[in-house]
Amino acid sequence: MPEEKTYLELSDTNGSSHKFYEVTVQDNLLTIRYGRIGDSGQTQTKTFPTPDKAQSEANKKIKEKLNKGYEVAVMGVRQKRPVTRRQVTSTTSSAQQAPIVWKFASNSAAFGIFVDAKRCWLGNQSGQVFALNHQGQVINRFKLPDGVKCLVADDMWIYAGCDDGNVYDLTGKLPRLSYKIDENVDIFWLDINDALLAVSDANGGVTTIDHDDESQWTRLSQGDSGWMVRCDQSGVYHGHSNGVTMYDYQEGRMLWHQKTQGGVLFGWQEASAVYVGTSDHKVHCFYKNGKLGSVFKCDAPVYSCATALNGKYIFAGDNSSSIYCFDLMGERLWKLSTGCGSALSMQFFDNHIYIVTTDGYLACIDATETAIRSAQLGTVPQALVIKAPKGEGATPSSVVDTTTNTSSGVIVECFREGSKLRVRVISDSYNPKWKVQFPKDIRVEGARYMVQEIRESASGGFYRAYGDIQKLI
Repeated sequence: MPEEKTYLELSDTNGSSHKFYEVTVQDNLLTIRYGRIGDSGQTQTKTFPTPDKAQSEANKKIKEKLNKGYEVAVMGVRQKRPVTRRQVTSTTSSAQQAPIVWKFASNSAAFGIFVDAKRCWLGNQSGQVFALNHQGQVINRFKLPDGVKCLVADDMWIYAGCDDGNVYDLTGKLPRLSYKIDENVDIFWLDINDALLAVSDANGGVTTIDHDDESQWTRLSQGDSGWMVRCDQSGVYHGHSNGVTMYDYQEGRMLWHQKTQGGVLFGWQEASAVYVGTSDHKVHCFYKNGKLGSVFKCDAPVYSCATALNGKYIFAGDNSSSIYCFDLMGERLWKLSTGCGSALSMQFFDNHIYIVTTDGYLACIDATETAIRSAQLGTVPQALVIKAPKGEGATPSSVVDTTTNTSSGVIVECFREGSKLRVRVISDSYNPKWKVQFPKDIRVEGARYMVQEIRESASGGFYRAYGDIQKLI
């Protein structure tokens, strides 16, 4: 039987959708390919008992897409459209230079940052992710298929949100596909808490997705351009063009809304409050009960913010390459220039401010009182400039190394539950009824895997795979 192919596209004038959906039937094999126009996209293949059943399923899929506004199209007529990214500008600050200890040049504008006791992570718009030690030396690197929107940590796990619409787990030797976001969601930002993923999008929507990649709830907030989402066990905090909205963690009920004059461009979370940087030159503090705290006034639109010591100090980065420090009551303590672009994201750790910038740097700034005082007087250390090494790091792959060794690690098994492939632990001392959060694109029905570690989720009820994975043969 000859191959039968149907190619559809959905592309609107405002740029929120620019996608294709291709359905191919050959004999009893159905292949679906989808993604952004101009990209190779993702492919799913399924075998049916007969050609008629494969064609019936294809017709069903095509009808669903036509009802959503897709149209029959010719591949290649429409060109690839740039992925939606925050429109950022950066000018030079006239303030005194900040005391930069070292700065790492990644060669592409960077939004993603995460810092802990062992590593400093950077993710940039070229899809590169670098892990550095606290002296700025590269100790690991990855290359993802598209720009990295953000890096988020969830307990021991580090995740990268990518412009290809996927979220990757970076805790092993290779990036592993952990979440596939719905193709109709144009991701702006994300956060993860105990494996529950919260995604904010271009239209002002916020969606939560559980550990097994199933959508829990979606809500449309009172504004668009959701550049902030933060979450904890109590709720999801969504910052958009009209302020900040808090939703119940489990059910998505709106608990409160606070309006801001300027659109929210970034958000930071502490145990009792969230802080949001806005386009009208302010950082707002909102306590998690919805009450307004202090307002911190900058001199330009605020691209990023962070806090130290549970909010004792508040830091901000504007679009003029300046960073600020305020006290809890809102008094500005200092303003200094980065000298390496505007801070698109930032984090405070161990008396240092770490920023990633429009110029592609990860910079480590000495935030001690002595260093800041000297900088205000015009004396700063000679910053160590570190260049990114040549070549590319490990890329995502569905290939899994094999092993016959069952003595080190935990054994899990992939099984079918309805139309889904699930994973459970079969090693002793684990609950065999609990599912395992496990990479999506390496699951094979009936296969067994050796996982470096299996950890119980903080809330209980399921396990999470951590580290390297090998297929047992």
